[in-house]
Amino acid sequence: MCLIIDIHAHIWGGRIEQDKSEIIKACEIYNISKVYVSGLRGHYPDKDEIDELNYEVYKFIKEHPDHIGGFCYVNPVHDNCMDVLRKGIEDYHMEGMKLWVATFCDDPRVFPLVEKCIDYNIPILIHSWKKSVGQLEFETIGTRVANLASRYPEARLIMAHLDGNCYYGIKCIKKYKNVWVDFSGSIYRRDDLDYTVEQIGAERIVFGTDMVGSFLVNYGQVEEANLTPEQKEMIYYKNALKVLHG
Repeated sequence: MCLIIDIHAHIWGGRIEQDKSEIIKACEIYNISKVYVSGLRGHYPDKDEIDELNYEVYKFIKEHPDHIGGFCYVNPVHDNCMDVLRKGIEDYHMEGMKLWVATFCDDPRVFPLVEKCIDYNIPILIHSWKKSVGQLEFETIGTRVANLASRYPEARLIMAHLDGNCYYGIKCIKKYKNVWVDFSGSIYRRDDLDYTVEQIGAERIVFGTDMVGSFLVNYGQVEEANLTPEQKEMIYYKNALKVLHG
């Protein structure tokens, strides 16, 4: 197994210590080099929840600096969201920003945060999931990621989960070279990864698992896909280094 960077994992409020233990166990068993974590709980977190989750990620980084990195979780609705981002990057030494489902990613309230991420030279991990039923009120889909990518071509964006439907989402962001994708979650078949490589190339895919959950599901998707050894290395770690460090 080659060097692996998992760009997309979580510790969940209410089970943080258990999640931390499972992630570190996965690192040890599967020789994962680095896992980038954000804290999540409710869909529409208040300020205290955001502060608590980011602090828990910070503690996790301090406890396992060799294995754990962080993405700062921000709710763009809050009037202190810029301060939250500053604290996460400057004080907690996180390496990216996480947007979940509190707002669409192309909501104007997100724009100052994106501009600050550009200044910090850090990527933005965007939950994006197109559903047939049960779409959340402000849940981003591929067209909105494309809107943001078009507005900010200098931003480095990661559209998570292949948009929940790669045959829709990948077409939306195909022409935007500043958008990478991850295939985190466990709903995909190797066909979806093959399709994504055909459409945008292996160089725009980063490895993510959405842990806590089964690391091996997403690892198996890469191993079974129609990829050369060089393409596997891109997905497992080389692309992540480019996304993280520019």
